[in-house]
Amino acid sequence: QGELVESGGDSVEAGGSLRLSCTVSKAITCAANVNWWWYRQVQGKEREFVSLITGPGTTTYAVSVKGRFTISQDAAKTTVFLQMNSLKPEDTAMYRCRWSCASGREYWGQGTQVTVSS
Repeated sequence: QGELVESGGDSVEAGGSLRLSCTVSKAITCAANVNWWWYRQVQGKEREFVSLITGPGTTTYAVSVKGRFTISQDAAKTTVFLQMNSLKPEDTAMYRCRWSCASGREYWGQGTQVTVSS
């Protein structure tokens, strides 16, 4: 297993929901603020920012997902979640999480595929 392990990707119909999760390895620690990101990428296209949650819990969303997606983290801040509701075919992509410590270290997940059919 890598430093970040993602899960939750699946194939759903438009209007459905999925919950992605991403857990950082217990071997990785951070004495400073940890930020979590979600990105997505369709093959042949540029990677797209989806959402961010900072250590204190401030959240940011891409316009395309605002109001439909919710990012959260567990109390230990070792797992980040992306609740995706009202999914659309254009949400189809490989979703990857990113973890960063204020010290400068960062890690990426391997990706989890989300496919939304119309």
